[in-house]
Amino acid sequence: MAGTDSSASSRQSSFNSLAKDLELPLEQGCLTIVVLGASGDLAKKKTFPALYHLFEQGFLQSGEVHIVGYARTNLSDDGLRGRIRVYLKGASEEHVSEFLQLIKYVSGSYDSGEGFEKLNKEISDYEMSNNSGSSRRLFYLALPPSVYPSVCKMIRTYCMSPTSRAGWTRVIVEKPFGRDLDSAEELSSQLGELFEEDQLYRIDHYLGKELVQNLLVLRFANRLFLPLWNRDNVDNIQIVFREDFGTDGRGGYFDQYGIIRDIIQNHLLQVFCLVAMEKPVSLKPEHIRDEKVKVLQSVNPIKDEEVVLGQYQGYKDDPTVPDDSNTPTFASIVLRVHNERWEGVPFILKAGKALNSRKAEIRVQFKDVPGDIFKCKKQGRNEFVIRLQPSEAMYMKLTVKKPGLEMATEQSELDLSYGMRYQDVKIPEAYERLILDTIRGDQQHFVRRDELKAAWQIFTPLLHDIDAGKLKAVSYKPGSRGPKEADELSEKVGYMQTHGYIWIPPTLA
Repeated sequence: MAGTDSSASSRQSSFNSLAKDLELPLEQGCLTIVVLGASGDLAKKKTFPALYHLFEQGFLQSGEVHIVGYARTNLSDDGLRGRIRVYLKGASEEHVSEFLQLIKYVSGSYDSGEGFEKLNKEISDYEMSNNSGSSRRLFYLALPPSVYPSVCKMIRTYCMSPTSRAGWTRVIVEKPFGRDLDSAEELSSQLGELFEEDQLYRIDHYLGKELVQNLLVLRFANRLFLPLWNRDNVDNIQIVFREDFGTDGRGGYFDQYGIIRDIIQNHLLQVFCLVAMEKPVSLKPEHIRDEKVKVLQSVNPIKDEEVVLGQYQGYKDDPTVPDDSNTPTFASIVLRVHNERWEGVPFILKAGKALNSRKAEIRVQFKDVPGDIFKCKKQGRNEFVIRLQPSEAMYMKLTVKKPGLEMATEQSELDLSYGMRYQDVKIPEAYERLILDTIRGDQQHFVRRDELKAAWQIFTPLLHDIDAGKLKAVSYKPGSRGPKEADELSEKVGYMQTHGYIWIPPTLA
C-alpha cells in the first residue's frame, strides 16, 4: 500500500537528520491540507498531482493526512475526485483510489463566513476523530492574488489551528505578488496584518527545480568554483528562459502582466540570486534568504539602453488582446551588481515566448585566455552551462585538441546529464518538493517579504516606463531567436557566441 513501504521509513530517517542540522521541528500527528480554488486548472494540474506523488512516495501517510478542496463550484466529493483523477496519468490505479479517498470537498464563497465555517467544521471533525492532540493546517491558495486578502481574512477568522492543540497554520500563496512595488507592499501589509512571516510561504516553483536547488551545493561544496566565481574570471552571465509557443488563448490574461512580471521579476531573478549571492553562514533558511536580499539590494538601477523589448507578430490577433498593446512577450535586461565580487560583470536576464526553442538555462561565460598560443579565440570561450529544463544537465565547454595528426583545436564539453547519470532516479516536480518543505516548516525556498520588496524595487521604474509607453516593444517573427536587437545587446555588453558548436544531450543509444 502507498505510504507504508520501507523506503518511506528510510526517507523519514534521512529527513530527521537534515531537520536536526537545520533546527527544524520534527512533527507527527494529523495534517489537513486545504486547496482553495480546488476546481481550477492550477489545483487540478499541479497541486493535487503533487500531493498524489508525495502520497505515493510515502511522505504523506494515509492515517495522518486529510485533504480538503474548497471552491465556489457546486460539486460532490466524488465530483472533485473525478476531475482530479484524469490528471494522475501513468499512476497505479490502486494508489490513485486510495489517495482520492483522502479528499473531501466543501463549496463556498471566498468572502463570506458561511463557507469557511463549513470548512472549519470539516477540518475539526477530522482532527477530533484522529485523536492525535495536534492540529496542523496547511492552506494552499490556488487563486488569483486579488482574492488573497479576503480569503486570508476568512482563514484567520474561522479556520486557524486551535490554540488548545499543538500544531500550526501555514498559508501558501502563488505569484504574482502584486504588479509593482506599491501593490506588492500593499498586499504584503494586508497579509502581514493577518499572519506572521513564518506562517506565509510565497511560492515560486522555480526554486523547487532540481538544478536550481543544486546551485548552492555546486557553488559552495566544490573547491573548483570558489576562486573562479567572480569578476576576475567571469566575463558575463546569462539566465535564459525560452518558450516555443505563444500565449495560446491566454492573451487577455498575459497582457495584464507581460513577460517581465510573469517570468523575469520572479523566476529568473530568484535564479540570479542563487548565482550571485555570497556564501551564507549556514543552511538555515534565514541565513540563505539574508544573502539573497543583500545581492538584490546591490543591483544598480536598470538603464534603458540595456533593455530590449519584443512582441511576436500575431500576438495582437488574439481578440482578448488590445490592438494598441505594448505588452512585451520578450525582454532582455542587463543587471549590474555593485559589489566586490561582481563589479563590471553584466547579468543578462532574457525571456521570451514564440521563440525557436524551449529551454531554461544559466550560462556563465569566462574571460579569454591571456596569451592564447593556440589562436583558438574564434572558437569561443569556456562556458559553464546549467540546463534547468528540459533535459536537465550541467556541462563545461572546453577547448581541446581535435583527434588526428594535426595540432588543431575544437570545442567539446565535460558533461553531467541527469538522464544518463541518474537513470533510475525520479527527479521530483517542483510543486511536490515545495509543498513538502512547507509541511516541514522549511522556508529556504520561499520568498521573504523584504526579498520581495527588493525585487520589485529593481523592476518597478522600468515597468512604469513600459506601461507609460516610454519604451516600445519591437516586432519579431514567431519561431525566431527573438529581436535581433537582443543579440546585439548581448554582444555589446561582452557575450561572445560560440559558432560551430552545438551541445547534444547524450542518449543511451
